[in-house]
Amino acid sequence: MPSLTSFPPFPDNVPTHPLLVVDYTLLKAGDKDEISKLWKAATELGFWYLKNHGTDELVNQMFDMGAETMGLPLDEKMKFEQGDDGMSFGYKAAGANATDETGALDTVEFVNIAKDDALSWPTPTHRTYPMTVNARMEPTIIPFVKKSIEVNNTVLEIFNAQLGLPNGTLLRKHMLGEPSGSEARCIKNPPRPNGISEEKAALGAHTDFGSLSFLHNRLGGLQVMVPGTNEWQYIKPISGHAICNVGDALTIFSGGVLRSNLHRVVSPPGAQGYYERWSLVFFTRPGNSVALHALAEESSLVEEAMAKVQDTSVFQTNVTSAEWFARRIKNQRTKNQKGVETWRASRGTEHRPLAV
Repeated sequence: MPSLTSFPPFPDNVPTHPLLVVDYTLLKAGDKDEISKLWKAATELGFWYLKNHGTDELVNQMFDMGAETMGLPLDEKMKFEQGDDGMSFGYKAAGANATDETGALDTVEFVNIAKDDALSWPTPTHRTYPMTVNARMEPTIIPFVKKSIEVNNTVLEIFNAQLGLPNGTLLRKHMLGEPSGSEARCIKNPPRPNGISEEKAALGAHTDFGSLSFLHNRLGGLQVMVPGTNEWQYIKPISGHAICNVGDALTIFSGGVLRSNLHRVVSPPGAQGYYERWSLVFFTRPGNSVALHALAEESSLVEEAMAKVQDTSVFQTNVTSAEWFARRIKNQRTKNQKGVETWRASRGTEHRPLAV
């Protein structure tokens, strides 16, 4: 099982970008220095490590669920395929998505479990899942989803205060009772074949769809494009540390104060590349009916940020969270590719056509 595998160390001869380490227990305690560190990370790079988050054992169990699910016969998994109409929940086979505007195929397979289906279990809100998911729903998936929501909601409350928004503004945009695109995703990427470059993208360059991403991985492969550069740098995995990042929705709500940064996934570097790469993410996304626009009327900080923006169109989307999410999912599907414009229609707040 992936939770028990021992891997080679991350190599020290590849370009790596350091992240600030934020302590979740200090955030919960309201420590001002730790909150300042989180704010610095979220407004500059948009990525940070999070330690003492309390989910390590659940993460191990989620990886076991992923291995059990990916081990099912393909025809069984395909009964739960997410489809080509813009729904994310369910199984995605390798090669079902494009990684760039040439139509190059991704190499990852994953299963997405909706927050709503976990919280409404055993009654489906959106769809049903493979037997391996159902067997783990109560002991593993529901506790992981609830803990991930707790962690991300704590961060949302801090961002709410730092932006000077009225109390509860961001949490009201992520109400548990409203259906949303929030989901847990367990991802498997196969070992790198001989002769294939480490730089071949498994998941193409993108900004995340929603508000916050809470990532757990054992091997390298995640890369960020540092603002002001055109170079990719690895994020080194650290045991017990989640990697967290801001998504498009918070960038839009904050008028660009919070940074949704370009990133991608390639094969793990060095000797790590000869192993399966497993990762687990919980994505927090706004409720489906929430309109995506800058909250300038509710925050002087956002208003000041918007006054400096030359092209305000990205912060005035005129769409709901559900529409934004479905557009991005649908237009990256391989079966929907009709050329460069389809791929570009799947992009987010910081798309660069040459960043693949």
